[in-house]
Formats: sequence, C-alpha cells, structure tokens
Amino acid sequence: MDTDAPLLGEPLPVELMNTVWADRDGVHDALRDRDGAKAWLRTVSARTDLLTPGDLDRLTPSDLDRLAHRLVDLRDALRRLAAEVTEDPRPHASHPRALDAAVTALNQAAGDTPRWSALSWTPGRPPARHVRAGGPPASAAVSAIADEAVALLTQDARHRLRACLGPGCVRYFVKDHPRREWCSATCGNRARSARHYRRHRGTT
Repeated sequence: MDTDAPLLGEPLPVELMNTVWADRDGVHDALRDRDGAKAWLRTVSARTDLLTPGDLDRLTPSDLDRLAHRLVDLRDALRRLAAEVTEDPRPHASHPRALDAAVTALNQAAGDTPRWSALSWTPGRPPARHVRAGGPPASAAVSAIADEAVALLTQDARHRLRACLGPGCVRYFVKDHPRREWCSATCGNRARSARHYRRHRGTT
C-alpha cells in the first residue's frame, strides 16, 4: 500500500512534515493510524539505507503502534520548528507545542536508535560504506530522519525553508530555485486563480 501523503521530492524531514496536508475536503493526516505510518515508511524506504519494505512487514501491531507514535511526535516537532524558522503566518497551520518541547522531541528522536558507519573492503574491489544500527531498522530510520532534520535546521538550508502560502495549504518546502514560490504547481495555480478572482472582483 502506498501512502496517500503528497511526496514532493523534498528532504525526508520536510516530506514527514507534509504528512499533514489540506485540500478542498479539509486537512488530512497520512499518519493517522499504524497502517498510514507503515505505508509512508514503505514509500520512502528507498530513500534511506537503513530500511527495506521487508523490515516493516516483520513488525507486530504493537511495534507499528509505537512506530506511528514516534513518527507523529517527530512530525509535530518538526512542523513547530519549521513554523519558527519560516515565521509561518498561516492560522490554519498553527502549532501549539512550545519551542523547547519541540527541540527536546527532535533530540530524543535523533538519539533514540544509535547508527554508525561501517567499512567493507573486499580484495580487488573498492571500499564501501554501510550504515549499521543498534536497533530495529524502522526505529533507526526514524532516528536518521530526525538526525537529517537537525542538519537541515542548523545549516544554511534552513534559510530556504518556506511555509507554502498557497490558498489553504499547510505544507512546507525548501526553495530550490529563486523563482519558486509554492510547494507545488497545484498551489501555484490556485494562488494565481485567487489573484485573478480578486482583481476581477475589484473591477466589477
């Protein structure tokens, strides 16, 4: 099963933030239950070297419940931190969690499952780097996403993080082009349509 969250090619921490999204039917949460969390991790598993779809299939329902809780807690912390970085003005994307609580949640997620690099070197072949983890692969993947978020928020890339100001949107994106204003073409089209409507309405 694929996730129903929109995937926009953003860094994984931003993709996780965007597991909350809005459309004409309202606000949606792709991590609303264990199946949603499993589907999202399955969909993004190819983007991490710690997790395979088979790892997820071996999890028990209680393991999945704990994993879903960790993902939601991390996602909500990241959305609060992104709101701080972007000075998010959107009332419908409000984040009630305190800043220090969000920082604590992110740090706990990053340190929850230890990960390290390991070297393999077969004679006659070039050396290769592999990532090893001290816990279940799914748990390690969540910690790796949190670690990537720490890097995103502490490097210059944070200055390119944006709250999408398309009508009704609650997503975030990294501005990867000087002319990019929206998280997606759909939001850009909606914003242009709304501007056109306001201009037309103002002349009648």
